[in-house]
Amino acid sequence: MALYAIGDLHLSFNSNKSMEVFGDGWFNYIDRIKAGFESLEATDTTVLCGDISWGMSLKESLNDFLFIEGLPGKKIILKGNHDYWWTTVTKMNTFFEANNIKSIEILNNNCYYYNEVAICGTRGWMREDDFSSEENKKVATRENMRLRASLEAAIKAEIKICFIHYPPITKGKDYCDFIPLMNEYGVKTCVYAHLHNVDQQNTEQLQGVIDGIDYKMVSSDYLSFIPQKIMM
Repeated sequence: MALYAIGDLHLSFNSNKSMEVFGDGWFNYIDRIKAGFESLEATDTTVLCGDISWGMSLKESLNDFLFIEGLPGKKIILKGNHDYWWTTVTKMNTFFEANNIKSIEILNNNCYYYNEVAICGTRGWMREDDFSSEENKKVATRENMRLRASLEAAIKAEIKICFIHYPPITKGKDYCDFIPLMNEYGVKTCVYAHLHNVDQQNTEQLQGVIDGIDYKMVSSDYLSFIPQKIMM
């Protein structure tokens, strides 16, 4: 029994948006994802940190979710910036139930537990180009509220891990004020995805312990499509 994480599967069984167009690093990535999960057990839990399917609707994403359903263990999903199929939790749960998808649960304004550890999180936000806009400020504020709701749901947990799609900090700015929020709730580990084509030899500023929080990047291409073990 172990807790894993991976982000950015970018599945596209029905949407014709294969990530293979982005170079050799994505070659045969669907088979590599499947192979990467082969060592997991039915008792394991994997958090999928956003950008799960290129589908524009739940219907278009069905085969992507059936692929995930066929992977070992429980999966907890959160929204990424390309998850255009994302809708209300009620609609998603109804869709999963109607299609006999039983291993996927949704992280959205709530938390889940892995033993005594609380799994918290939300999408986050990162817009270096135009963060001065009022719309972007509203999105960042909303994401901050969602993470707070998730952490508040886990208020009694001694150990809380935050799973976020966007990196919580980039170019020296914390766009959603996530870091003070994580400090407020005593978060010591933050797992994120979103970044691609990152040099495996040059991640000092992206990972490791910074001001008391251990940051882990789990973008699928960075992990060679093998889920990263977060804890036993």
